[in-house]
Amino acid sequence: MDVFDDDKNANRASREMGRKMIRSLKARADERRTASEKFADWMTHWFGSVGFLVFNLLLFVTWLLVNTGKISGIKPFDPYPFTFLTMVVSLEAIILAITVLISQNREMKLADLRDEIDLRVDMIAEKEVTKIMKLVVLLAEKNGVDLSKDLELQEMLKPTDMGRIQKVLERQI
Repeated sequence: MDVFDDDKNANRASREMGRKMIRSLKARADERRTASEKFADWMTHWFGSVGFLVFNLLLFVTWLLVNTGKISGIKPFDPYPFTFLTMVVSLEAIILAITVLISQNREMKLADLRDEIDLRVDMIAEKEVTKIMKLVVLLAEKNGVDLSKDLELQEMLKPTDMGRIQKVLERQI
């Protein structure tokens, strides 16, 4: 029972270390952001909030009420078909789209870095697993177990051809 507890603790520690590494990558990337990237991230955060939604709803409802003459004492400044409102909304949409794209591009660079790290770790793990399998085969053979007819095992013992895998993936792209 203690052995299983040790395994669970080791797995938990490994997952936590992985999370810290990823957080650390993000923290380092955040520290290296340019002023424009920080501004774009802040704007993206604000644009994606309920506060921004409420602000827009209040602004547009007020605009429509004023310009349809529903609020007495205030002269409509953008009567139907609300040409000025259309321009304001279009400009807001352009700014929103560009700002979100700036933030997404930065996040994509970080995701690409994470993917590269994952690939490298996977390649190391594949080599380690193959080595372990070879050791297990040696132990089995020393104990008189004949594994020569296990074609699947023989294939698994061959080193993975990363160049071939890369070429296949490149063709798929």
